[in-house]
Amino acid sequence: MSHFAKIIDGKTVGLVIVAEQDYIDTQHGEWVQTSYNTREGVHILDGTPFRGNYAAPGMIWDADKDAFYWPAPYDNWKLNETTWTFEPPVAKPTTSPNGYWLWNQESNEWVDTPDPQAE
Repeated sequence: MSHFAKIIDGKTVGLVIVAEQDYIDTQHGEWVQTSYNTREGVHILDGTPFRGNYAAPGMIWDADKDAFYWPAPYDNWKLNETTWTFEPPVAKPTTSPNGYWLWNQESNEWVDTPDPQAE
């Protein structure tokens, strides 16, 4: 059995199912195989990554790039075609005096804030 994503509107994942190829061949619409073991361009069991990420409803299917990835959170974030994730225009700092960084799109910067999980 394999995992397959149903593509709606030519670019968006509508649902993901586990099925045999023979079953998929009888279905209407566009279906694309996806790998449960691929995350951010890496196969988690040290195999060969397949199509960027494991597909999920709402993800983008980019047939030209042969990859699944989430939509950009902001227009100025760029797609990293190695990790298949979007990156901000300013790198996130590695240390935080307050414990937690939040992206501020208006100021186009990371804001150091107290960790909301800390008490």
